[in-house]
Amino acid sequence: MLDVLAFLVLMVGLGWLIVSGAGSLQYNWQWYRIPPYLYRFEDGAFHPGPLLLGLGVTLELTAWSLALTVVLGLAAALLQRSTSWVGHVLARFYVEIVRNTPMLVQLYLVYFVLAPILAMDRFVAAVLALAIFEGAFAAEIFRAGIEAIPAGQWEAAHALGLSRYALYRCVILPQAIRLILPPLTGLAVSLIKHSALVSVIAVADLTTEGRNLIADTFMTFEVWFTVAALYLALTISLSLWVGWLERRLPVRGGEYG
Repeated sequence: MLDVLAFLVLMVGLGWLIVSGAGSLQYNWQWYRIPPYLYRFEDGAFHPGPLLLGLGVTLELTAWSLALTVVLGLAAALLQRSTSWVGHVLARFYVEIVRNTPMLVQLYLVYFVLAPILAMDRFVAAVLALAIFEGAFAAEIFRAGIEAIPAGQWEAAHALGLSRYALYRCVILPQAIRLILPPLTGLAVSLIKHSALVSVIAVADLTTEGRNLIADTFMTFEVWFTVAALYLALTISLSLWVGWLERRLPVRGGEYG
């Protein structure tokens, strides 16, 4: 009860600060103009507005980037654990370079250097840049999850004569999923937020549409608050869904220990 009360007090205080700040600027709130930019009904048909269209692009961008992130992250994690020193060095080089350089710089490099060479459009370039960046963090998540599997599981798989491929597919990775699901959720949330950076290369995502609306309507507060609410709804929904999935996900390969 005290936590709920503290949260309500915090929200009221934050709202008061926002309204007071806008009042000191003599800002004229125009919330009534926002709904048409979200959706409208014409002749009984639903038509998404620019903000919902931008949200759709953000969802598509996030879905493709997340899928490629998982592939890159898993590949880098397995290479770091491989017996090939070349693969290990390449994986470590990728992880350390990407994790220690700004994503915005990587986005510019992909868009202005790789995209013209590989004939990629701006959307594909954005997906690749996001996946490369987040894949380096996913690699460490996968590696930590794999290394957390008890030694007895590895020894039992080797005793059964399983190949390296069967070892990971049937024994190690199914058990590691439960361990890596929470940090991967955080990574997916981070990916959604980082996707806003693609607005600098004019991908028509939610942030880009918000910036365009502000330039046309000068409704700075209303538009940015709406954009923030849409991002928040997206990330909270993802967290709740993964929490539900985690509770229902069976532990394959037996309990640890």
